[in-house]
Amino acid sequence: MFNKIKNNKGLTLALLVLIVIIVMNIGSEKSSNESELDESLASFYKKEEVSPKKLFVSIEASGLIEAISSVEIKSKASGEVLFLGAEVGDYVEKGFMLSQIDQRTPKNILDQSKSDLEAAKVRLENAEAQFNRGKELHDKGSISDKDYEDIQENYAQAKSTLVRTQVSYENAKIALDDTVVRSPVSGTIISRPVEVGQVISSPTSAVGGGTVLMTMADLSKVRVRALVDEIDVGKVSIGQKVSIKVAAYRDKEFFGTVSKIEPKARIEQNVTTFPVLIDIDNDENLLLLGMNTDVVIDVLNKDVALSTPSMSLRTRKDIYSAASIINIPKDRIDTFLEDKIEGENFNKFIVIKDSNKGPLLTWVEIGVSDLANVEILNGLNQGDIIYIMPSKSLFDYQKRFKERVNASFSFG
Repeated sequence: MFNKIKNNKGLTLALLVLIVIIVMNIGSEKSSNESELDESLASFYKKEEVSPKKLFVSIEASGLIEAISSVEIKSKASGEVLFLGAEVGDYVEKGFMLSQIDQRTPKNILDQSKSDLEAAKVRLENAEAQFNRGKELHDKGSISDKDYEDIQENYAQAKSTLVRTQVSYENAKIALDDTVVRSPVSGTIISRPVEVGQVISSPTSAVGGGTVLMTMADLSKVRVRALVDEIDVGKVSIGQKVSIKVAAYRDKEFFGTVSKIEPKARIEQNVTTFPVLIDIDNDENLLLLGMNTDVVIDVLNKDVALSTPSMSLRTRKDIYSAASIINIPKDRIDTFLEDKIEGENFNKFIVIKDSNKGPLLTWVEIGVSDLANVEILNGLNQGDIIYIMPSKSLFDYQKRFKERVNASFSFG
């Protein structure tokens, strides 16, 4: 009997030990899963130190290389082209002789004007002598007033004729000089639509503005006309730095500066863009007119004294869910949000920073941003530790996941 009781006690003790082990294992498994959950939650936020940083933002566009300025060369004289002194691609200095137009007609006109001028001088000398003689006779009463008036009129006409012939002679000389066309500036010939033997018209004699002999441009500095999407054009400003690449020199990078943003949009296939002009030094003459380019405009390239990740910024709408992750009481948040802050959601946001007393809420004023990081103007100091929190949707997912895990290991 004693042995039977003893055996029953042994069995009971064994069962108790087994139950304890099972409970401990279940508790250990639940604790392990909760620990994994905490680690999972912690992986969605982190702490980071407020520090100086370089913020950089760029936008990309494509465009064509064009001349900054070009000059159409026309002859002021009409006639046959007898000589052309430059071809497309030639570089010429200012004053270089580009073309010679037939001089026969202008030269004949000049010779005639010269003869007319000499004759006018002789007539004026005779008229002046008659005037002096007539005045003397009129003073003595030897001739009538009418005769003296005729002498004065003849003298005045002679002087007028001399002036007209002098002007005609000067114009004839200019017309002869105009048959020689010289370069008005230093530059490269980029087009030459005429050939020797062609008869051209001057701008003054032709309705269409005259014949273009050549077009030249200064290619030591060229321009890219880049088409920037309307979404990005607001970020572009004059003076911003630009890097440029062309297919012909894929391993070489060129650099330029935004010089102008044209106000009229271009709409092609329902896409709206704005022309942005970028000036580039072309001292090596590698960039040719009409080349396609890929440009990257540095719309933000700034070293800031204080910076924090953009994900650390919170608003009134999401501060509760974010703060609950690190157990900031709701009443503390309510107290913090009692006062309305000017500039909220524009340049004022909430940041959670770490301290000896635990997490604290603070308003910060922000400056420029490169999307990933933002400049801090006020509210934080270098070395402060801030929390980078998950979004509300991510936090809600974490919360639901935790509830499901707890439910899986609960005892009814």
